[in-house]
Amino acid sequence: MIAIGNFFFKYRNILFIFLYLLLFAPSPELFTAEIFGPEYYFIPLIAGLLITILGELTRGITIGLAYIIRGGKDKKVYAEKLVTEGIFNHGRNPLYVGNILMLAGVGILSNSLIYVIVVIPLFLFIYQAIVLAEENFLRNKFGSDFERYTQRVNRWLIDPRGIGKSMSAMRFNYKRWVLKEYNTLFIWLAGIVAIISINYPQLFATTTANKNFFLTSIVILAFLYLLVRYLKKSGKMTE
Repeated sequence: MIAIGNFFFKYRNILFIFLYLLLFAPSPELFTAEIFGPEYYFIPLIAGLLITILGELTRGITIGLAYIIRGGKDKKVYAEKLVTEGIFNHGRNPLYVGNILMLAGVGILSNSLIYVIVVIPLFLFIYQAIVLAEENFLRNKFGSDFERYTQRVNRWLIDPRGIGKSMSAMRFNYKRWVLKEYNTLFIWLAGIVAIISINYPQLFATTTANKNFFLTSIVILAFLYLLVRYLKKSGKMTE
């Protein structure tokens, strides 16, 4: 599993883009009118949005409190230090938990049966392998410090006890959240807009209203993306 995890870590960006694009692949519906009634589409719409937003909130709070280098080094697992503060004090992989919730949420939002029963389990397997590879690296580098950390903090479950205290003891760096996350936010939000436009025509009075929603949303997201990118590259906004 460690070797598999190292492989997935090396090519994870390509893999995750591919998995994200599968949201738009043809699939039987997860929720259908025959079973849940004529207003069935509200179930995946509301449930999907709540779960995926919870995922981004988890990522945002984690990054804003205590950032961990996620990119590795030379496409290999790497860490400069063992980060145990902030949300990492309550779960060992809160960023990955956030990713899982985000992807599961948009999978439900897309109302795709294939995505939920095939792609999400595959995504979980990939992350499990990556985490095992990362833990092998951390165990070799930090030894007993990492072992004590694993004994105290769960790998996947985020313990909510004391989170308020952890958050109040640290300053939330919203600039770091924006600067580190704006690429993810743009892709995520653009995906949500596309899914709603394609899968939920019931929400729009006319086809024109649907198109206007899509185009207006994409233009606003693109403007915000380019603005943050400019502020970052120009040095006018820093962590």
